[in-house]
Amino acid sequence: MTLSLSSCGVLNVSGDGSSASPTKGNDVTIGLLLPETANTRYEDFDYPIIKKQVASLTKQRGKVDYRNAGQNADKQASQMQQMIDDKVDIILLDAVDSHAIAGEVKKAKDAGIPVIAYDRLAEGPIDAYISFDNELVGEVQGRTLLEALGSNVSTSDKIVMMNGSPTDPNAKQFKAGALSELNGKVTIAKSYDTKDWDPKNAQANMKAAIDAIGKGNIAGIYSANDGMAGGIVTALQNAGVTKLPPLTGQDAQLEAVQRIVAGEQYMSVYKSYPQEAAAAAQMAVAKVQGKEIEFDALTQDNVDSPTNKGIPAQLVTVTALTKKNIKSTVVADGIYKISQICTSKFSSECSAIGLK
Repeated sequence: MTLSLSSCGVLNVSGDGSSASPTKGNDVTIGLLLPETANTRYEDFDYPIIKKQVASLTKQRGKVDYRNAGQNADKQASQMQQMIDDKVDIILLDAVDSHAIAGEVKKAKDAGIPVIAYDRLAEGPIDAYISFDNELVGEVQGRTLLEALGSNVSTSDKIVMMNGSPTDPNAKQFKAGALSELNGKVTIAKSYDTKDWDPKNAQANMKAAIDAIGKGNIAGIYSANDGMAGGIVTALQNAGVTKLPPLTGQDAQLEAVQRIVAGEQYMSVYKSYPQEAAAAAQMAVAKVQGKEIEFDALTQDNVDSPTNKGIPAQLVTVTALTKKNIKSTVVADGIYKISQICTSKFSSECSAIGLK
């Protein structure tokens, strides 16, 4: 973690020297609200890493009050209200619906509880934001898809866009970034904003696209994340497509990495969840303890939401994950072991790309 956080400019910041008068000691409670479980990253990476980092930063005295909304905005609002009632010290909020949660953000602010928007930029008076550079994610997806289509790519090539949930502000940024690369170079034959990021909805949308365009006329598919990419592959296979067109993704889920190995998905976007989660925990603890120098060092970017301008932020960079760099990314960073990726089903494909 020290190495990954050094890029944030906080490696040489002393915990004791960050503030002359800390507002709280190590006995802190961090409220963590995550949006859903369909994407395995939240349970597998975000929560356990944040929990471990908070404990490390507080000499094992700090704790994380964790709730997951299961993609239900009303449930998340109730969970946040409960945290306000319980008087947690600070809330890390990954919003199901960034607009709908604004009222609870205001209630937290009124109660003197800071709110840091985590991974998704919530509306309302949040104190800071940490996420990946979301437009860059879309740009990387779009650019890599064009590379997969080859040097002869043209506007005669028809692309299907499977964008994320319309209630997630990140999805809009991914889409904008991808379009900045794709517009004028290919034809967007069909585009869908996929409710709840649900793979089943993506599968249904893809079936509709195949029916409208024709299974042999789709040159490539932009999928905003890996979960939806799985639904898209199912739709293509159900339609009898044997040679799958290049397909993007995001999150480097294990199943997606295996699809990349097998040639069913061309790429994913690898985002260093350990870096994001560890930095979020450090931001939360620094904010509660009044270590403003450390907090400012962690939030050297600025972003605007529909309700607030100039929000202190940290934007973490991303990497295009393809067959070529599985070993140097998710394996090298300890996200997956080769044995997890290269099960017996994928042994020959793994051997073919030197993943062994």
